Amino acid sequence: MKKIYIVLTHTGTLLSKLVKKYTKYDFSHVSIALDIELKEMYSFGRLRPSNPFFAGFVHEYIDKGTFKRFYNTTAKIYSLEVTEEQYNKISRIIENFKNEKDEYTFNIIGLFAAGFHKKIGKDHSFYCAEFVKYVMDNAGIETNLPKIIKPGDFKEIDDLQVIYSGLLRKYNSSKVDVKELLRNNLLYPKKEGII
Repeated sequence: MKKIYIVLTHTGTLLSKLVKKYTKYDFSHVSIALDIELKEMYSFGRLRPSNPFFAGFVHEYIDKGTFKRFYNTTAKIYSLEVTEEQYNKISRIIENFKNEKDEYTFNIIGLFAAGFHKKIGKDHSFYCAEFVKYVMDNAGIETNLPKIIKPGDFKEIDDLQVIYSGLLRKYNSSKVDVKELLRNNLLYPKKEGII
């Protein structure tokens, strides 16, 4: 078995506050990562940290780009066990996005439509939650996520485990102390229903 990581964040920008208001969730953005260090973390978001409307497929970093600019970004990071085959499919899907990133656009209209329970989209256009759902669906991961997807919906996936909750800039995978997380009720199977 392998693990992937679902990273929910909230930067506190005007756009993220609007998303939060319409979705009624604490987090306004979601990314998928292939490693616990979050060095291979991907989503659809800002291509330039200063411009929310110049957006598309992005390789995200904790200490660069948007998350560096928005220093007080809050996060909740989950791990999910997947099969070797599913993990390899995710890697291939993301590699295809990397190779063809100029062909993809950010689905800003779909993002706001989701707040009104409407689905609007076109080929090669995603917002963050659509992208992560697309990757998981096409890798054969059973999620039971709704068709009209919002970042906060990802916390409903069965068998997720919280590995971190706090400021994203303070996340350090080498310091993720399982005993400490257990003491603080931050590490438990999601299906036990405490999130």
